[in-house]
Amino acid sequence: MQVVSGPMGREKVHYEAPAAARLDSEMDVFLTWCAAEQRIDPVLKAGVAHFWFVTIHPFEDGNGRIARALGDLFLSQADGSPERFYSLSRQIETDRNFYYDTLETQQRNSSDITLWLDWFLNCLDRSLTHSETALSSILFKSRLWDVLNAIGVNERQRLVINRMLEEGFEGYMNTSKYAKMTKCSNDTALRDIQNLKARGIFLQNEGGGRSTGYRLTDTIPL
Repeated sequence: MQVVSGPMGREKVHYEAPAAARLDSEMDVFLTWCAAEQRIDPVLKAGVAHFWFVTIHPFEDGNGRIARALGDLFLSQADGSPERFYSLSRQIETDRNFYYDTLETQQRNSSDITLWLDWFLNCLDRSLTHSETALSSILFKSRLWDVLNAIGVNERQRLVINRMLEEGFEGYMNTSKYAKMTKCSNDTALRDIQNLKARGIFLQNEGGGRSTGYRLTDTIPL
């Protein structure tokens, strides 16, 4: 089994798996190792298992997905909980170009897989960081809406705040943008904005006049 890319006649072989005759014995050793108790950090075991499985490459397709699932399984065991708030699989998908480059480089070199484990642990660190950021954002939104629902906001304000909380919202809010978004007059938009500012939901940026911009608070108003 070979992993190749490029047009026919000019294919590039990225990796050649062990011969089919070795597959059963290689998988027996791998599965025995997975099931055995080892004196190895379970996080490192996840990285080793991922690399070993994708290197044996037992299937024509889906080896990477299964390897990621195995990695997630061992990480769950490392956490001591079936519930995790991060996904290494998703992070590997995000970093897939670097993932494939690192795999190819490691598989073409020695059996010392330090290079791969270094990449794997850094990928895990990025996954944890991104998940922490996402969870913080979710918790902030939840607490903010608890406050907003208690003090009361109108439908225009609700729509605008939801839009500003969405991932990918760029820039700041101003009167004209608010009016266009909610299909109201500029005077109504200004009243809504001033109301949110007075309640500590909107913070005014430096500057003034027609270009005055407002951003959502990053602290929960009391």
